[in-house]
Amino acid sequence: MRLLVDTSVWSLALRRKEAAGFSPEEQKLKAELTQAIQDGRVAMIGLIRQELLSGIKEQTQFEKVKSALAPFVDERIDTADYEYAAQLYNECRNRGFEAGPVDMLICAVATRRHWQVLSNDSGLNHCLAVAQKFQENEREAADEEDVKSRRAFRKTRAKT
Repeated sequence: MRLLVDTSVWSLALRRKEAAGFSPEEQKLKAELTQAIQDGRVAMIGLIRQELLSGIKEQTQFEKVKSALAPFVDERIDTADYEYAAQLYNECRNRGFEAGPVDMLICAVATRRHWQVLSNDSGLNHCLAVAQKFQENEREAADEEDVKSRRAFRKTRAKT
């Protein structure tokens, strides 16, 4: 399964200098990223690439991060992803939770493609939980509609 890696985890691997200062959770995330890279499962979107490269003051560090990310091709994001991100934003807001547009787009892209997300961001992880529940509810509604359609079709056939 593909793994969309959030900026928070990439930053652990690419921007921080001393891995010895990582918490056990951060060490675990970095190890998961390393394994996913080795397995060829890492997915990238342009917005995460942009976040990672933004704010790097030294040009040499910018080039180092840019080079490290070069092997990862940006996945195509289409209109349906943006629309789904807006739906998720509304759903999260209705549940009393708000997240930014980047987190919503990550949730939408991952959810629509059935990808896992690797993140150290509690807000993003909460968004993902809401997105998964939202998708389950959509699936259940579609299944109910399918059952109703089949019953209506059978009744129509039985009358003829």
